[in-house]
Amino acid sequence: QVQLVESGGGLVQAGESLRLACAASVRIPSGYIMRWFRQAPGKGREFVARITWSTAITTYADSVKARFTISRDNTKNTLYLQMNSLKPEDTAVYYCNADPGGFWGQGTQVTVSS
Repeated sequence: QVQLVESGGGLVQAGESLRLACAASVRIPSGYIMRWFRQAPGKGREFVARITWSTAITTYADSVKARFTISRDNTKNTLYLQMNSLKPEDTAVYYCNADPGGFWGQGTQVTVSS
């Protein structure tokens, strides 16, 4: 069982930055894939980025490519999402996810004002 706790959300203005963190309750096994998703009001959950825990290979949604960076610190069992040049359309609840197992955090709210 993996428990995930997100933090770092908040209210910022367009163009500013935030860094989200997702702390795992246990050591993440090397075969895991960690992802960030987001859900805006009235919309479905949307893939943002993923990273393979062992090799740190990353993939991004087109909407965040070149602005967001996913990373991990395997000594701290923590996943990060550095978000730069934020836009109002980035406003959403951001969730981290661990697979296999389909573990989810509770989410952290990011609000970007114009």
